[in-house]
Amino acid sequence: MEPPIPTSSKFLSLVLRHQPQLIGLSLDEQGWAKVDELLHFIQQSGRELQPDQLQALVANCPKQRFRFSEDGLRIRANQGHSVPIELGLSPQVPPQRLYHGTAEATLGSIRQQGLLRQSRNHVHLSSDPISARTVGMRHGKPRVLGIQALQMHQDGHTFYQSDNGVWLTETVPVGYIEWTI
Repeated sequence: MEPPIPTSSKFLSLVLRHQPQLIGLSLDEQGWAKVDELLHFIQQSGRELQPDQLQALVANCPKQRFRFSEDGLRIRANQGHSVPIELGLSPQVPPQRLYHGTAEATLGSIRQQGLLRQSRNHVHLSSDPISARTVGMRHGKPRVLGIQALQMHQDGHTFYQSDNGVWLTETVPVGYIEWTI
């Protein structure tokens, strides 16, 4: 049996999505970090993570939050950043309906303002209601909202799909939200 990986994907998410400076790391304009620098700064922060453990962490992350560059020398988060980066994704035509998982407590605000990206670079949408419900469960009693994505696209809103299948857009106005699905 392999020893447990001492650095969680939550810590890696924090560093690669929100606070690279926490360990002294720098991301390039597309969110990439050099793997050797990441490992060095993680070690300097008092954590231990070997290259094979990082490989296993990325490969076994159920949500596929991270990816290595083709040459394996860089790593980045697939989406969810609050630091300003440009993922370099091409606009995509979304399916007719996408889904957003949220907590019931946020519905009042969403009814007034729609879905806002808050501190992140994009609003995250799921291709299926089950995935959206799982996301909503992290924040309280879950609610799944249907999003008229194709209509939004036809009305001029831009959509992207991250490398792990999450759909991204800047905002979802109230008129495109289906409250009961």
